[in-house]
Amino acid sequence: MAAAPVGDDRYGEDPSVNRLEERFAALVGKPASVYVPSGTMGNQIALRLHGAPGSNVVVGRRQHLMSYESGAAGWNNVFQIYAVDDTGGVIDAAATAEAVAAGRGGFWPPVSLICLENTHLASGGLALGAEDLAAAGLGPPVHLDGARLFNAAIALGTPAAELADTAATVMSCVSKGLGAPVGSLLAGPADLVAEARLHRRRLGGAMRQAGVIAAGGLYALDHHIDRLADDHARADRLGQAVAERWPGTRLGEAVASCGRPFTNVVAFRHPDALGLLDHLRQAGVRAGLLAPGIVRFVTHLDVDDADIDRAVAALSSASS
Repeated sequence: MAAAPVGDDRYGEDPSVNRLEERFAALVGKPASVYVPSGTMGNQIALRLHGAPGSNVVVGRRQHLMSYESGAAGWNNVFQIYAVDDTGGVIDAAATAEAVAAGRGGFWPPVSLICLENTHLASGGLALGAEDLAAAGLGPPVHLDGARLFNAAIALGTPAAELADTAATVMSCVSKGLGAPVGSLLAGPADLVAEARLHRRRLGGAMRQAGVIAAGGLYALDHHIDRLADDHARADRLGQAVAERWPGTRLGEAVASCGRPFTNVVAFRHPDALGLLDHLRQAGVRAGLLAPGIVRFVTHLDVDDADIDRAVAALSSASS
């Protein structure tokens, strides 16, 4: 990162950013991509690209861009969110098809976009296969929030490009499990990515000598994708500890048993979630809440086997 060649990315003159964008676009099978400061910005730009005024945008009710982006979709745009059930990570196909058909018939607003998420955070990091994603191919364009898409690719043994094939646009983070300090990328057709650069500037995301951080993203894509399997194995140990201590509480268990694998997220319901977080903190383990009463662990590059040992011991010694 310290030695990265830099330039003014606002004018497309940063060679490190350009290399990162080309590398990511190739990995997800799209013609072009744009580097943005955060996954939320990438998702919000995608909504601006696709979401027509007065239309419906179909979103799973527990997807990140619905529930975890501070209402940005409603604040920044002039379309309606049409929320459907996404229990188990997959949006309700019947409800989505109904919305699309009703929009075409003039009964409801037309659907301008269908949003998917892989892995699905609120289901405990479940990875969705290409067949799950293809089911949303009902005509309107699809945006894939693939913040942890490479986790899904490793867990399923499927190239990221195949998982993103049905999506018009796809966003992924090079932070999170890939370990870069900052940044995400939004990929799609060249004309849409050119428009995305304009929206990035409007949202204050155009950067100058960004090659310093882009170099971290390049390193992550070149060296940290295959090692995501280590994070999955460590999360599995945590999941087993949760299952032994509080059977039947882990989110996504029923769907995971049907073939959608867990990745690096362990989320479970607990009657005293705040008390448990305090107990874990005192044992030197940091965790968080996914929602009221739902505890979340996430394994990543900076968590090793000794850290998992400490977390498992803390879970075992919890009072309730």
